[in-house]
Amino acid sequence: MRNAFAREMENQAKNNENIVLLSGDIGNRLFDSYKKRFPQRFYNCGVAEANMTSMAAGMAMSGLQPVTYTIAPFNTSRCYEQIKIDICYHNLPVVVVGVGAGLSYAGLGATHHSFEDISILRILPGMHVVCPADAIEVKLCLQEALKLKKPVYIRMGKKNEPLIHDSPPKFEIGKAITIRQGKDICLLGCGNILPVVCEAADKLEKSGIHAMVVSMHTIKPLDTELLEKVFSTFSMVCTIEEHSLIGGFGSAVAEWVVDNSMIQTNLLRFGIKDAFLHKTGNQENARKITGLTSENIVASILKKLG
Repeated sequence: MRNAFAREMENQAKNNENIVLLSGDIGNRLFDSYKKRFPQRFYNCGVAEANMTSMAAGMAMSGLQPVTYTIAPFNTSRCYEQIKIDICYHNLPVVVVGVGAGLSYAGLGATHHSFEDISILRILPGMHVVCPADAIEVKLCLQEALKLKKPVYIRMGKKNEPLIHDSPPKFEIGKAITIRQGKDICLLGCGNILPVVCEAADKLEKSGIHAMVVSMHTIKPLDTELLEKVFSTFSMVCTIEEHSLIGGFGSAVAEWVVDNSMIQTNLLRFGIKDAFLHKTGNQENARKITGLTSENIVASILKKLG
C-alpha cells in the first residue's frame, strides 16, 4: 500500500502543481523519486504532527492541495484538535493519510496501534473516512480524494497486503465495491482486513454457505443504497474491521440499522474489543489474539446460524 501511495502521489503531482506532500518524519526513502521531481513541494515536518496539520490547513487556505502522511495514530489522535478546528471547521481540501492502521505495527506496542481513528474522525463534520483494501484501491482512493477537494482521511495498511482486485474497479467515495456475489449471508469488510474476509468466505463455502463479500472502503459517507439492499436480502450481515468495536465501521452500520428500522436482520460485528493489546508480536499473531482470523470469523458465524 505504501509503495502504491508513493507512486500515485508522484503521478498526481505531475498533473497538478498545487499538490504538496507533508511527511511526519517517515517515508524519506519512500518519497525519494517524488522529492527529486518536486523538491519545492515536499516538506518533512519532523515529529511535530500537530504543526504539520496546521501547516497543511494554511496551505489549503492559500489555494494548495496538501496531503499529510505519517503513522496512523500520530496523524490522527496526536493532532486531533488541529484536524477538527484547522481543517474540518473550514472545510479545507486536506487529505490526511494514516499508514499502518489497526494492527499493522503490532510489534511496536500501544503507541503504534490505531484502534480508534475511524471513530474519532468520522464524528467530525465534513470529514470523509476512506479505508482502501489493497494497493489498487489506494491508488483510486487518492485520485478521488484529491478530486473531492474536501477533508478526507485515508486509512492504509503498512505493506505486503495481498491484492483483492485483478484489475482496477470503478471506485467512488461513498460507493462500496462488491467483490463476490452470494445468496446466504453478506460479509462487509473494511480496509486491509479484507483478505481475511475473503478467506472466511472461502471457508464458509466449504460448509455450504455462500457469502457475498463487499469492500466497504468508505465509512463516511456510508453506501446506504448498498446497505438497504443487503439488509433487505440477507438474514445475516457481518461487519469486519481491524478497529475497535466501539465507534468504528460496525458501529456506523449499527447506527444506520437502528435509524432505518432494519433490526429484523441479524448483524454480527467483528473487531477489536474494548481493551488495549499488551502482548507484542507481528500482525498475524495480533489478529489471533484479538479474534480477527478467518477461522474465528467462520466459527462465530456458524455458531450464530445454529
